[in-house]
Amino acid sequence: MTPPQPDDRPSPWTTLSRRTIYENPWILVREDQVLRPDGLPGIYGVVQYKNRAVGVLPVDDRGRIWLVGQHRYPLDAYSWEIPEGGCPESETPEETALRELREETGLVAAHLERICTAHLSNSVSDELAYIFRATGLTEGPDDPEGCERIDVRRVEWEEAYAMLRRGEITDSMSVIALLEEAVRRLGRERGSG
Repeated sequence: MTPPQPDDRPSPWTTLSRRTIYENPWILVREDQVLRPDGLPGIYGVVQYKNRAVGVLPVDDRGRIWLVGQHRYPLDAYSWEIPEGGCPESETPEETALRELREETGLVAAHLERICTAHLSNSVSDELAYIFRATGLTEGPDDPEGCERIDVRRVEWEEAYAMLRRGEITDSMSVIALLEEAVRRLGRERGSG
């Protein structure tokens, strides 16, 4: 499920060969022998994702934001972010968003709106993300996966945005979702003034 390309310009890269370097159930890492746009030979390492990425920004009726915190192994650091997870081919991004929201926070959303589609690191990977905004929230029990030890926080909008500005939220899907929410709120403020 790839979004439409912005235009039909031909690629300036020529792929001479491809070989798989590493593969597991979630990713495939390959190295391509290429001719670069300048015509010189080179290599290009690519990480291909087997699932799509999905993130969901939960916003309650008072405008507060729900965040989840967990230790992220690749960074060896604790991360505050929106609920996120992988979307297998057997699910739609919307189904994954609702499932991840419930698993990580216990929240069930009455309304789900897709706010963005993004390639998260297009210089080295094909990872495609779908980011949603969830409203009409009701609380229930969470059900995190065995590899997750998650803390859940509900914060006022101002605190969530301050965390972003202070560099306490750095996850790309979370940054995108919070900036999208900031634009939405700014638009409402300007529209009401």
